[in-house]
Amino acid sequence: MNSLVIPVYLNEASIPDLLAALSALSERLPDPLEVVFVVDGSPDNSHERLADALPSMPFTSQLLLHSRNFGSFAAIRTGLAAARGDYLGVMAADLQEPPELAEKFFHALREDEVDVVVGSRDSRYDPLSSRLASTAFWWLYRKLINSEVPPGGVDVFACNRVFRDQLLALEESNSSLIGLMYWVGFRRGEVSYSRRAREHGKSAWTMRRKIKYMLDSIFSFSDLPIRLLLMIGLCGIAVATLLAILVLSLRIGGEIAVPGYAATMITIVFFGGLNAFGLGLIGAYVWRAFANTQRRPLAIVMNRCSFNVPSGNRKRQA
Repeated sequence: MNSLVIPVYLNEASIPDLLAALSALSERLPDPLEVVFVVDGSPDNSHERLADALPSMPFTSQLLLHSRNFGSFAAIRTGLAAARGDYLGVMAADLQEPPELAEKFFHALREDEVDVVVGSRDSRYDPLSSRLASTAFWWLYRKLINSEVPPGGVDVFACNRVFRDQLLALEESNSSLIGLMYWVGFRRGEVSYSRRAREHGKSAWTMRRKIKYMLDSIFSFSDLPIRLLLMIGLCGIAVATLLAILVLSLRIGGEIAVPGYAATMITIVFFGGLNAFGLGLIGAYVWRAFANTQRRPLAIVMNRCSFNVPSGNRKRQA
């Protein structure tokens, strides 16, 4: 069986097209399809529309409802944990990633040449501002965190059960699922695709979420802030040394009327800012360590439903 995990948030308008695409996909796949919908505290009627439509769909499905909005990565983890297939894929509910991509994912996994396969965007039909923001974001991600990530970033992927189990065993909060996926390793492949234009609604991937994701990734997978602090500290020592030599020379030459005033003020301001910066970085790491020791669940499922294939559509699910 193939399982497809779909996080849902503010996707009410796209649900009819999504279900139609999944129905066609289930007919094309050689193995039975299970779809796990995780409604991540969506404030619209996505859960009600799915609950009404899924019993008549030609594929097995699960419908999970988070008690609030925990974020797309938490929804993906919930779906992966509930999925029962041998091969598990992740797909967006807005249909910007073509459903045919899931076919290629499952085919690559069935060939047993890879344990995880990611979608690599070759092009995207988004507004110019979105393209520029995404390009800058993933360029920074590759430079600062992991150079193995495709230039266009990673939004969708698929894996086998062994990889899924290892990924879910890492219960880090304030982390990055994509970063963990690359950290785990295993045999990895890529499938290129073109991202479609959005037909319904607008993206919930706001600038605030992007900044949080970038910071979580940096603090979880990179020692860059510590190395930057070390470099700034070394530069501060060098500047302070040069300043001390300069002040001493001017003092000996009688050029400074009030001895030590300028040097004292510059040193206090410079190292006061440096200390504040360093404390902020250390505090970020301490907070993440504290959050991980709390052992809170990364998401809470408030409601769970399962839908079997209707009797008239069992021929492909036998």
